[in-house]
Amino acid sequence: MDSLITHFSIIKDPRQLSKVEHDLIDILILCIVGVLCGAEGWHDIEQVGHARLSWFQERGLLKNGIPVDDTIARIISRINPEELQNSFINWMQSLSKKTKGKVIAIDGKTVRHSFDKKKKKSAIHMVSAFATANGIVLGQKKTNEKSNEITAIPELLQLIDIKGGIVTIDAMGCQKEIANKITEKQADYVLAVKDNQKNLHEEVKDFFLTAIDHEFKNVDYDYFEETTKGHGRIEKRRYWISDNLEGINKAKEWSNLQTIGMVESKRTIGDKTSIEKRFFISSMEPKARHFANAVREHWAIENSLHWVLDVSFREDDSRIRRDYSSENISVFRHIVLNALRNDKKTKKSLKAKRFKAALEPDYANKILSDLF
Repeated sequence: MDSLITHFSIIKDPRQLSKVEHDLIDILILCIVGVLCGAEGWHDIEQVGHARLSWFQERGLLKNGIPVDDTIARIISRINPEELQNSFINWMQSLSKKTKGKVIAIDGKTVRHSFDKKKKKSAIHMVSAFATANGIVLGQKKTNEKSNEITAIPELLQLIDIKGGIVTIDAMGCQKEIANKITEKQADYVLAVKDNQKNLHEEVKDFFLTAIDHEFKNVDYDYFEETTKGHGRIEKRRYWISDNLEGINKAKEWSNLQTIGMVESKRTIGDKTSIEKRFFISSMEPKARHFANAVREHWAIENSLHWVLDVSFREDDSRIRRDYSSENISVFRHIVLNALRNDKKTKKSLKAKRFKAALEPDYANKILSDLF
């Protein structure tokens, strides 16, 4: 594995160098070790540092001891978040295998308690790119609010390697500029279509509902269906995809638009049944099984990865919000998340793995050896 330390070297130290007692790299590593061992705040990170001081000093780190929590907070809150995020993205790029044919889900999440009433600072919203096959984070970009995802997504796509992959985004990302950026970087896209693209949504919807009514007579299409059962719920999903774009008035304005798709989800819980229809545009070939895989994997990220960050890392409960600290600690969480996901031998939840790392130094060392 390529060492994180190599990539951290691009980060500028925000302090006056004449007053530096602890190297910046040492502080960054301290925070990652703290988060790995269950730390949720600056005091927790300091305490983990004291408990693992020998580990640090055996590696020539933190020679002057463990900094107090306020020092840690002050340093992390002043680090340029762009530099920290770029070092993380570069590290992930150095590790990632080719993305050809793999689904890359772009999704946003608001860190709810990152707001600060006194400073009238709204909660931060992070747009992240996930490799759905293993649930690791490829990169992230901060926005001031959810509505700014439209500008943040192209910036994130510019930073990460998506060549040959299939990029999936919810309706907020259904924008011509985003489709263009994806094809410019030699990837395919599957974009959800809703009322923020009102005319397009109506055109795709009308096409499929009319085609279904007429049993797709004289219409080329592909079809796939699947049923899942569990927790007292039965869900049947039906997928249609077609390269018939005659009813899409401005199809040529969408970069490399090849197909339109529809997914119908029928959920039955007890004696209650609900049906939901979703519509998509895509640059993929009209192969329903491939379309189904992309849509399913995106939903898995929406439904599971954010839940993991909330439950395993208590991200939504975090009160860390000083200056840039909230978005910077988010990077540390993603580094730890990826490292723990990379441990395939330990058959435990991420929360249990963090607890194990806190209790068993040998296990923590094993995880950290892959990072540093």
